[in-house]
Amino acid sequence: VPVFKYRALIPLFIFIGGGCTMSLTYLARLGLRNPDVCWDKTNNPEPWNKLGPNDQYKFFAVNMDYSKLKKDRPDF
Repeated sequence: VPVFKYRALIPLFIFIGGGCTMSLTYLARLGLRNPDVCWDKTNNPEPWNKLGPNDQYKFFAVNMDYSKLKKDRPDF
């Protein structure tokens, strides 16, 4: 008696499971690291105001060197 009758479907399940895992990991990263998301409205209602000009919050920056940026907005 074979353990799994359709062995050709095993790679399909592996890749779909890996894709689901990567998408959930990316959604968790967006929810935890993105400055537009505010989980604690009492202590820090506007977390995007605490970002400095040298903070990189994007996942991938192609030709941007964040260490050379200057402040271009006022303090609130």
